[in-house]
Amino acid sequence: MRILGIDPGLQTTGFGVVDMDGHKLSYVASGTIRTTTLALGDLPGRLKILFDGITEVATRYEPDVASVEIVFVNVNPQSTLLLGQARGACITALVASNLPVAEYTALQMKKAVVGHGRAAKSQVQEMVRRLLQLPGLPGTDAADGLGLAITHAHAGAAMGRLGEAATLNRRQHAMYKGGGVIEKSAF
Repeated sequence: MRILGIDPGLQTTGFGVVDMDGHKLSYVASGTIRTTTLALGDLPGRLKILFDGITEVATRYEPDVASVEIVFVNVNPQSTLLLGQARGACITALVASNLPVAEYTALQMKKAVVGHGRAAKSQVQEMVRRLLQLPGLPGTDAADGLGLAITHAHAGAAMGRLGEAATLNRRQHAMYKGGGVIEKSAF
């Protein structure tokens, strides 16, 4: 199974691709998508770069599944909203590429990769390097993307079973059909 991990960010989004064969993980690719060539105020342009970049990565590496970091709440609500929009552009690109998407918190990723949830970025980089037997340290954003792919490789099956159980207990409020949500009109 090929897994694409995404660490969303409005200025820099990290990605990592790993192959899983049984319990063996192998490095395929990693990198970043940067939107810093555009003005800070050009949110639509930045979101398009993220959407196009994730679509290109998904097309190039043909993953079977993707995992994305869940947004945490910042002290600054505006930063949280902007990060949420970047994350939304990434998830939309993945879904448009027909990929199932799993979501993990930074805490879950750090626990899966390093062994504790308060790990520093440098610890994540080093453990990703060791787990994937890389010749050098990946950049921090790419390491987080690879860490999310590793997390899904380790926890994906169990999380999938939990997700299926939760879905069975959840009421559906709208129907998904042909790319949109269909709601009945009151008139």
